[in-house]
Amino acid sequence: MKPNSGTLVINIMNGGKAEAYEGVYQCTARNERGAAISNNIVIRPSRSPLWTKEKLEPNHVREGDSLVLHCRPPVGLPPPIIFWMDNAFQRLPQSERVSQGLNGDLYFSNVQPEDTREDYICYARFNHTQTIQQKQPISVKVFSMDSLNDTIAANLSDTDIYGAKPVTERQPVLLTPTGSTSTKVELRGNVLLLECIAAGLPTPVIRWIKEGGELPANRTFFENFKKTLKIIDVSEADSGNYKCIARNTLGSVHHVISVTVKAAPYWITAPRNLVLSPGEDGTLICRANGNPKPSISWLANGVPIAIAPEDPSRKVDGDTIIFSHVQERSSAVYQCNASNEYGYLLANAFVNVLAEPPRILTPANKLYQVIADSPALLDCAYFGSPKPEIEWFKGVKGSILRGNEYVFHDNGTLEIPVAQKNSAGTYTCVARNELGKIQNEVQLEIKDPTMIIKQPEYKVIQRYGQVSFECIIKHDSTLLPTVTWLKDNDELPDDERFLVGKDNLTIMNVTDKDDGTYTCIVNTTLDSVSASAVLTVVARPNPPFDLELTGQLERSIDLSWIPGDENNSPITSFVIEYEDALHEPGVWHYQTEVPGTQTTVQLKLSPYVNYSFRVIAVNKIGRSQPSEPSEQYLTKSASPDENPANVQGIGSEPDNLVITWEPLKGFQSNGPGLQYKVSWRQKDVDDEWTSVIVANVSKYIVSGTPTFVPYEVKVQALNDLGYAPEPSEVIGHSGEDLPMVAPGNVQVHVINSTLAKVHWDPVPLKTVRGHLQGYKVYYWKVQSLSRRSRRHVEKKILTFRGNKTFGMLPGLEPYSSYKLNVRVVNGKGEGPASPDKAFKTPEGVPSSPSFLKITNPTLDSLTLEWGSPTHPNGVLTSYTLKFQPINNTHELGPLVEIRIPANESSLILKNLNYSTRYKFYFNAQTSVGSGSQITEEAVTIMDEAMTSRQVDIATQGWFIGLMCAVALLILILLIVCFIRRNKGGKYPVKEKEDAHADPEIQPMKEDDGTFGEYRLFSFVSSAPF
Repeated sequence: MKPNSGTLVINIMNGGKAEAYEGVYQCTARNERGAAISNNIVIRPSRSPLWTKEKLEPNHVREGDSLVLHCRPPVGLPPPIIFWMDNAFQRLPQSERVSQGLNGDLYFSNVQPEDTREDYICYARFNHTQTIQQKQPISVKVFSMDSLNDTIAANLSDTDIYGAKPVTERQPVLLTPTGSTSTKVELRGNVLLLECIAAGLPTPVIRWIKEGGELPANRTFFENFKKTLKIIDVSEADSGNYKCIARNTLGSVHHVISVTVKAAPYWITAPRNLVLSPGEDGTLICRANGNPKPSISWLANGVPIAIAPEDPSRKVDGDTIIFSHVQERSSAVYQCNASNEYGYLLANAFVNVLAEPPRILTPANKLYQVIADSPALLDCAYFGSPKPEIEWFKGVKGSILRGNEYVFHDNGTLEIPVAQKNSAGTYTCVARNELGKIQNEVQLEIKDPTMIIKQPEYKVIQRYGQVSFECIIKHDSTLLPTVTWLKDNDELPDDERFLVGKDNLTIMNVTDKDDGTYTCIVNTTLDSVSASAVLTVVARPNPPFDLELTGQLERSIDLSWIPGDENNSPITSFVIEYEDALHEPGVWHYQTEVPGTQTTVQLKLSPYVNYSFRVIAVNKIGRSQPSEPSEQYLTKSASPDENPANVQGIGSEPDNLVITWEPLKGFQSNGPGLQYKVSWRQKDVDDEWTSVIVANVSKYIVSGTPTFVPYEVKVQALNDLGYAPEPSEVIGHSGEDLPMVAPGNVQVHVINSTLAKVHWDPVPLKTVRGHLQGYKVYYWKVQSLSRRSRRHVEKKILTFRGNKTFGMLPGLEPYSSYKLNVRVVNGKGEGPASPDKAFKTPEGVPSSPSFLKITNPTLDSLTLEWGSPTHPNGVLTSYTLKFQPINNTHELGPLVEIRIPANESSLILKNLNYSTRYKFYFNAQTSVGSGSQITEEAVTIMDEAMTSRQVDIATQGWFIGLMCAVALLILILLIVCFIRRNKGGKYPVKEKEDAHADPEIQPMKEDDGTFGEYRLFSFVSSAPF
């Protein structure tokens, strides 16, 4: 026995034998109040005996026959685990045909030649002793019908009749169990195993049914290729007839197993401890069930109750003991024993008779904290005999708590189903019985619930992007929350890409494995809230694979493929490309595009192309990598289907015709030996076609042609298998030459000083000797009429497209002399110029004067100087000067205008106001009108005496001090006034002001805008001048 313990230790490590301790043990615990006993404990030593030696004969079996290899393991404790292996310690393969039975035997429904071997070995593993026993190897030899016939033929003459029967099919026969019926008994709660193994050829298939009912759902399993029916946790309801049916193509056989479920005793009502006060009544109930029905017996302190000491307060009535008017000597431990042939139950119940005043076991002033609107459970664990009555009060002088808003539990606990803020406070629990009274106070605090006010939201992110989930919370200020993030209800990966912030989770460089559900869990000591959001990682699709070509025809083929992973973004289309390994190896061309729901397409083909195809998947994110190329497919050769495009005939010289075309691409040739037949003839002339055949070129030059003559041209493709269809004709021209004549009758009409219109007669088309592109007008200024100096001549050119016979010449300079000529233009160049035509432009308005400068300001005068216009555009007649004063608010005064002769270049303005700003406007005139004006501003100076007296007093120290004193005095007066008003008095200074108003102190009138007042403001603001 261990010290201070009821544990019994049996140690056989020091040489003792386990068999010496085999037996049934029971523990008894005893004190002055009674004795309790334990269930029986059975000790049996484990055994792993050796296999008995036996002589095993080889098994010779005909192909198709059934065979059973018996294991017959030694009886061990506990029973061994059986398995079959070969000499190489490899498990023998099992199937519907070959399988191991529950008894360990190896069953062959029918043998095959491959079953021949000499190392069928049965092993028994005794787990408790950690040993494995091996049976001697068993030899199996299977004779096939062919080898048996050969043996017979070797021993008989040709005239003898010989030959074994071929392998014959057989209907099923049960190998185990035998007969048509059997029985099986299993205990309640155990696992029921039923087995049917059948012989036959072909190999039979096993099916199970329950007669008159269904196999129990969720508890039925099939093992050993459906040869074993397994029902777990069986009950009496599983009793009945179970039928196994073995069937092959020749018939069927069945076996019925009658299952009876027995039961060791199990409790319906186990006896419970009783605490009674002297004089009280009570009962002990012991009810059990089983199959067969268990018998009930009672013991008192480990002694059968029939021979136990008498107790007048006790009466036994079958499974019940009735106590009446108990006394303290009635205390004892009673045992109830329920037993049948399959087992027994034993339970102890303590009947304790005592008198105790109430005791409250819950600590005093225990603090309970709950979340608002949640249940609050306030404990009042108590003890006493007789059983105390419990009452609850709120507050120190509160009334007893009653009503539907409270739930009172038998264990003394007070439950407030929905605790509100006003539920907080002190609660008092009072326990009383006839022996006394006791009370205890507990405290209840109500906390604000924790909430997630900004939950994480569903996110879709591209691979390698960055995503962030928000989780902003609100909680009770007295609770400390902890925020935990989970991925798919598990911890976040240990990855530095996951950044957990105060109220967010950020994932950098997102990958496919980050796809999943992210949960933000907020825990406090009182509550927990969570919110989840799904992250979907999208990417370009994976490339398609397993490309297959089918339905090969000369001009079409079927291509199919298996789409790759769409990476959470549906595939919208597939792009098919092809490579021509014969003409352009390594170059992939677009073939077609199909919807994303399509995985096969029929492709049109061209002859004489060695095709390979690849497929590209497209989703909203982008295009996948191309698939691996398909196998190659070479189409047969054919004559060309089409002729060269963009055929043209354009001469490069006056005596030739250059025929050009866009050559066919490699796959358009349709076969080897691609050439071009080039044909031409002069249009509108009864000539035959002239033709040449060329190869590997895209132009042909015809020499010795007339200048600019129309030709009909055509180019036809051909190869070794024939010609393409007849090509269409195009019109071309032989080479151009420079035009021969100049336009005649050139006339100029001057519209105004800057615009003229020129007219000419068109030249005859025959003299153009090419495509008429238009006319060019060359014009240039000879000289200005206002300035006789000559300058460099700069010719300007205007081109008029087409067959126009007039044009406008814009941008001319007024009062100038011009010349022009006209030339016709074709594709080769320009023709001769027409004779020069002279014309003049009339006068225009001049440009602005070149400068305006104001100097020598005095009290009442300013001097103006100016320069003549850069472009007078005629003869100057005069200048115009306008000026007006400007006040400090930028308002303009009256405008004065002066006309000045054209030969003047300066002017002195007198009688101006002192210290006044003026704005001047100055322009020049010709006989046509006034030109653009130039503006300038200037200020007259102020009087020197006034200037010397004016001082910026704002920067003087005495002035600043004076202003501060005035401000302080005003503040003091305001405070005194405020105090007097609060006392109900009247401010005397105000009375005097009201009684003797100074007529000179009146509001100022608004400014009437006159320049007299403007001068005053101007004087002050102009002091710096």
